[in-house]
Amino acid sequence: MFKLFVPVALVAMLITLAAWWDKPSPRADLTIINNGEVSTLDFTQMSWMQDFRAARLLWEGLTRSDIFSQSYKTLPAAADRWEISEDQLTYTFHLRPAAKWSNGEPVTSLHFRFAWFRMLLPENGADYAKLFRLIEGGDAFYKGRLETLKALRNRSPDTPPHAAETAWKHTLAEFDRLVRIDTPDPRTLRVKLAKPVPYFLSLTSFPAFFPLYQPLVEAHQSIDPATGSLKTESSWCKPPFLISNGPFTLTRWQFKRDMRYEKNLHYWDREHIALDSVSMPTVDDGNAAVLAFRTGNVDWVSDVVPSYRGDMLAAKMAFYREHQSDYDALIAQHLDPVEIDRRLPPDERKNIHAFPAFGTYFYNFNCRETLADGRPNPFRDARVRRAFAMTIDKAGLVENIRRSGEPAALALIPPKSIGGYQSPAGLPYNLEAAKQLLREAGYASPAAFPTVDLLFNKDGGHDIIAQFIAKGWEQSLGISVQLAQKEVKVFRELVKGGNFMVSRGTWFGDYGDPTTFLDINREGDGNNDRGYASPAYESLMTQAENERDPGKRLAALSAAERVLVEQDLPLVPIFHYVQIYLFDANTITGITPHPRQEQYLFLFDKFGDGKGTDSPQTMHR
Repeated sequence: MFKLFVPVALVAMLITLAAWWDKPSPRADLTIINNGEVSTLDFTQMSWMQDFRAARLLWEGLTRSDIFSQSYKTLPAAADRWEISEDQLTYTFHLRPAAKWSNGEPVTSLHFRFAWFRMLLPENGADYAKLFRLIEGGDAFYKGRLETLKALRNRSPDTPPHAAETAWKHTLAEFDRLVRIDTPDPRTLRVKLAKPVPYFLSLTSFPAFFPLYQPLVEAHQSIDPATGSLKTESSWCKPPFLISNGPFTLTRWQFKRDMRYEKNLHYWDREHIALDSVSMPTVDDGNAAVLAFRTGNVDWVSDVVPSYRGDMLAAKMAFYREHQSDYDALIAQHLDPVEIDRRLPPDERKNIHAFPAFGTYFYNFNCRETLADGRPNPFRDARVRRAFAMTIDKAGLVENIRRSGEPAALALIPPKSIGGYQSPAGLPYNLEAAKQLLREAGYASPAAFPTVDLLFNKDGGHDIIAQFIAKGWEQSLGISVQLAQKEVKVFRELVKGGNFMVSRGTWFGDYGDPTTFLDINREGDGNNDRGYASPAYESLMTQAENERDPGKRLAALSAAERVLVEQDLPLVPIFHYVQIYLFDANTITGITPHPRQEQYLFLFDKFGDGKGTDSPQTMHR
């Protein structure tokens, strides 16, 4: 039907299946393809959606989001209740008595405190350390630890041999003294913020705030005597060592092959979990992933990436037209898209689902003075960045190349995704204005501009996007573009190291506030891969931090985004995502169509037996 049943895809699928079956195990209740290999289960290293999906299966935070409601309110999880002080600074969480680790030990407030301590250690390089610096004393502790490590690196030869251990004891004492994460008793966690954070409860649902079983992690860590840094062996987060407090445990993890999860028999709400096992085979080829679903080997594909997915979506629309009267009647009932599909007649064409997503696809511009190899960086000039941004035909890209219903993006934050927030207009497509900007930046002749290296990773359609954009830049600006396609691991390392000129980027919001997108461009932020720094931007973000009036706060954040997408362009938004899944709505329940697309796999149910997910609100009652 589509460009699917071709020898290459078939061979890839057979090879993949052979890898799955060389060590036979019972088929899991649910088999999913998780859009790429899980790279880590260490919260300090996480920043990719596939890692977060796995983390939400294995761990549970203080709270979780109500993903089945438009309000996205906060629900109890490991904490069954909490209080917030009148000044909105102090949060007191009460852990539920039945919360336990997968080894049967109770979950305590100290386990949260320990995990959050690790997030604040600068040597761990946590992308989300910034969120913990919102806690009173967190920023001072983080900066103090940096100074301690710097002093150890620069110590004189006559420094005592146990200086690293002494410094570590000092660090522990400073955390106790400075950081207001208090544990009055094993079931109570009290947190005082440096200033009000309107979205703090949303943060406590995010994996960066999940707890850790302290004895396990401490058994795998040590102090490096040379640098004084805390070093942690990664084996703690792999079977058979891993101990977690969520609905599932990890029983198997074979790199580039598969992961297998079994229900956690000590989970406090295990009777409402419909699934006993979940399998995540690694399938890197998009064609093979689609074929695996169509042949019944997997139940859910979390990201449909082949170029023919536009044809698949068009076929679904044809199916709707064939059932127009029934479809219109269901629409009139204000049912969500999954429920509409469930009530329409079975047909394989309706198994593809496209939902608006809380994410944006963009290109990064390296904003540093020089490139990694020491050459002068032309993109250090904002005029150059604006020129390149204004010569991307975003409408042509989404209509003719992507063909997936994704809207072209002029702003970073998906419009209307956050209540009360007004998105800026962004820059239009304007070739003449772009050429004038390049002339003003000193590039009157295209020959004067160095070859642009465009970095992207394999798979996911990034190559087709890069080819389209590179061709547009070459034709409109007359410059030369060299495509640099890398394996995803190499790509990530190059981007994180600032070793690129232009690179593809993606960001999905982690919580329901504009800062989840805007903070990634703040100076010193772990996700600021662009090396961008702007006093004007920082001033507006600081103004928003200190603003108590909600409307004025959102206005300051909107002005900050305007600096990003209309003036400085450290990145250029290209399109806002739709999330495209493959699943049969008649046999899988528990998938939310909410734009935030925060799927809780433990709420999934196969065959619709209703044991766990047909009534998701029964969870945490």
